[in-house]
Amino acid sequence: MKCGTSLAAAQSAQPPAPAATVLAPMGATALKCPNCGAPISPKFGEMVVNCEYCGTGVTLGSDGWKGIQKQTMLPLKYAERDKVIAIVRERMDQGMFHRRLFEDSKLEEMNLNLVPYWIVSASATTSVVATNVAVKVGEVAVATALTGLFGSAKESKRGDRNLGRSRIAGSVFGSEGDDARASYEIADHYNFPIVAIKSMFEHQPRDYVFNLDERSFFEVSKVPEGVKILNGDIGEEGAKTQAKALVTQLQSEKAHKQYHMIHELHTDVDVADAELLHAPIWFARYDRDGKKIVLVVDANSGGIINTIGL
Repeated sequence: MKCGTSLAAAQSAQPPAPAATVLAPMGATALKCPNCGAPISPKFGEMVVNCEYCGTGVTLGSDGWKGIQKQTMLPLKYAERDKVIAIVRERMDQGMFHRRLFEDSKLEEMNLNLVPYWIVSASATTSVVATNVAVKVGEVAVATALTGLFGSAKESKRGDRNLGRSRIAGSVFGSEGDDARASYEIADHYNFPIVAIKSMFEHQPRDYVFNLDERSFFEVSKVPEGVKILNGDIGEEGAKTQAKALVTQLQSEKAHKQYHMIHELHTDVDVADAELLHAPIWFARYDRDGKKIVLVVDANSGGIINTIGL
């Protein structure tokens, strides 16, 4: 039914012998079997793909996926509006100060679109010079104990309690050489999503991760009826530049969460390939006494990508 062979002839014929492996042409935007013409649907990471109909092998060659247009899509799993509203409700009512926020808000708009995101592969290394807080706490505890021991002795002889404490405190905090500084490194790899539409910059994810294991090649025929496909207006190079800046910011936030007394911080980000991913996204907008609340929901995993107004 795919290659045009007569079904009657195919039933009586012996299965054809697999043809020799051939090289996929450079710049290919789609893969078809060079032997029978049937479409081939490889998965990312595969270098040799066998045709399901005639067994012919196709290899991507030394350049791998660089020779193929990398537009992918995620399947729609949360198509029911009620299921998404339940996710939104749980998020809006989260926390002591948000009780009945969902009930007290009015839904103004809710729609499902296929939104393009550049998935930028980036590796980041952050060098940190920070004071080990645990060591400092220990030093303060020792200093306090010593003050109690020696300060009382000095008080009995000199009647000056504050002098004894000042000398002990000075030995702990007085010079930079005694502050237990150390060097640390935070290294991480990101498949960082950059929304490919300028007008949607306020909905840019900060630290969200799409489930890329479920992606497949983009095909319009796979898009469910009624889901609007949005067009991007941000190119690959612009996305890489933006991803580099956001990864640097994210690394800084990680460092400040882990180390409270940072003296020096420097981040190097290496950006590699990028692919255009089309993700099904729900946008829900609510109004509460004139205040707008917007939630962006991943319709593939059900995760909250980001919120505005909460």
